[in-house]
Amino acid sequence: MTKTWLKTLGAAVALSVSTTALSAEPLRVATDPSFVPFEMMDQETGEMIGFDMEIIAEVAKRAGFEYDLNTMDFNGIIPALQTGNVDIAIAGITITDEREEIVDFSDPYYDSGLRILKRSGDDSISEVADLDGKKIGTKIGSTSYDYLVKNLENNDGVTPYPGSSDMYMALMQGSVDAVFYDAPNVGYFARTKGEGQVETVGELYEGQQYGIALKNGSEWVDEVNEALASMKDDGTYETIYEKWFGPMPDAK
Repeated sequence: MTKTWLKTLGAAVALSVSTTALSAEPLRVATDPSFVPFEMMDQETGEMIGFDMEIIAEVAKRAGFEYDLNTMDFNGIIPALQTGNVDIAIAGITITDEREEIVDFSDPYYDSGLRILKRSGDDSISEVADLDGKKIGTKIGSTSYDYLVKNLENNDGVTPYPGSSDMYMALMQGSVDAVFYDAPNVGYFARTKGEGQVETVGELYEGQQYGIALKNGSEWVDEVNEALASMKDDGTYETIYEKWFGPMPDAK
């Protein structure tokens, strides 16, 4: 009698769990399709690839949810979370006090900022102080240009370029000694077109932190944070980072 009852109860529980799993809908994840190399369209496959895309795929696997990926203009992402049209967003979203008032954020998963790019084998440059008096390429109107002018005593060699490709070409041709610009951008160039010719060096300056955004009151915040923490603990995060950006920055 007891064994029969236990078997019946076990079957009922199994059916309940199975039904719950089958009825669970995938979470709606939003991203911006043009923030290279965090998220971008693979022209051959038509699929979204990039650093963020690998991060969210691993987070979903560890946190235990499936998801449908949606692309939209960056300016529409936070409003979409507010209205509940999407559940989660990952698109190089800087954590700010203003945004934290209207959406939930995971723990920071990416430290952004400004970073030095130099020619491979040049051991004379390892930090911003080493740029004093040298020829440095940066971008017109950028925070990196402002930072150099403000922090270098001898900044006569700071040269602003109209586009990032111009300053990278100048570095590889020897017209400038280094480039100082946004860390994700210089890191990606070092891993792609500049591989073997240039390399990033030193720490991050003027730091910002990116977080995974979730709709306000989301039940997935803890699971997402636990997934991110485990990825960092077992080296998975570093592997993904180095694939897209090269060696991780020195800790301050």
